[in-house]
Amino acid sequence: MTAAGFLEGRRLQMARGVLLQCIMGGYPESRFYGSDDGDLALVPDLAQLHRLPWSQQPRALAICDADEFSGESSALSTRGQLKAVIARYAARGLEPVVATELEFFVFAPNTDPTQPFRPPVGLDGRPEEGFSAFSISSNNGLRPFFSEVYACMAALGLPRDTFMHEMGVSQFEINLLHGDPLLLADQTFLFKHLLKEVALKHGLTVVCMAKPLAHTAGSSMHIHQSVVELGSGRNVFSDEAGQPTAAFRHFIGGQQAGMADFTALFAPNVNSYQRLFHPYASPNNACWSHDNRAAGLRIPASSPVARRVENRLPGADANPYLAIAASLAAGLYGIEHELEPSAAIQGEFEVPPALSLPCTLHAALDRLKRSQLAIELFGVEFIEGYVASKTLELTSFHDEITPWERRVLAAQA
Repeated sequence: MTAAGFLEGRRLQMARGVLLQCIMGGYPESRFYGSDDGDLALVPDLAQLHRLPWSQQPRALAICDADEFSGESSALSTRGQLKAVIARYAARGLEPVVATELEFFVFAPNTDPTQPFRPPVGLDGRPEEGFSAFSISSNNGLRPFFSEVYACMAALGLPRDTFMHEMGVSQFEINLLHGDPLLLADQTFLFKHLLKEVALKHGLTVVCMAKPLAHTAGSSMHIHQSVVELGSGRNVFSDEAGQPTAAFRHFIGGQQAGMADFTALFAPNVNSYQRLFHPYASPNNACWSHDNRAAGLRIPASSPVARRVENRLPGADANPYLAIAASLAAGLYGIEHELEPSAAIQGEFEVPPALSLPCTLHAALDRLKRSQLAIELFGVEFIEGYVASKTLELTSFHDEITPWERRVLAAQA
């Protein structure tokens, strides 16, 4: 839209079906978004109106809500779903607080998708070999790129807590400062968009796939969650003596109750399950533990005022609005129904069958489709539409024969 049109308050409209567009560009049957495929109104959130600092031509981006013309949020809008979850907390006098940790890879351009991703050549003229995890000089070879990333983050008002090199070759992680869940979802979305745009300027490719490289750690989007009282800001997970509360237990119980049903929301792509196949760094379970990274739900070591629950299931490929909404909705469900969690696990452990999660996209979608909890929390229109769109993507994947199949199976009798 032109700047003049935006400033005049001209309404921008978009077909409802676009909210269910799959990643290949197609759509499920129109019955999932209204047979007439009518329009929605895109209503800008003026608190998220940003001049794009990486663009030479003056441009701005406004994050919008997708609303029906009646003024209600579209049931297909993931941002609307997150706002509804936050409102349910507020109705109980509560306010969730979240932070996201996003991992990503920086690669050289990949013009042939049949070839593996390669690390870029740094300032020293050499590609990274993978010896830089947690090094204070690990991004020196990409200093011009990261310098512009930092500058663009400042221009967009994206505060960062820590930035580090992760375990993978040319893999990095950012921790965003904790705060309002809607704000953190907006910031996570903006940061991913920023990364890709700045990378293109520097002749690089940023990849937020869950598992872009074989034999290498995948990329997660861990979600740290706590709940405070509206007004006072007191963390309801800790009592006056600094001990865990019933609300803390019930929140974990709700997370466990929803984790298997919501796996397709946290791990939305075929590639997501490549990451979850290697369970230590990416635990595919609904166990919980104090400071054990093998558990899907980890309680980081912290002071009582900062007591929180880390959901380690979502990958970097997850929709931040939907992943945060699903995680918080499950926690609130546990508080409302006073669900008790399983016993905490420590050290080496075997996952009990009741706490195992779907290990393929097909299984996850089947679980989501049959979930009464998902329908109760997100509505039948959203769940059926989401499953329909993701089923299209899964079908497209199975329409191709992979190099592994040709290499290994062709010679079999």
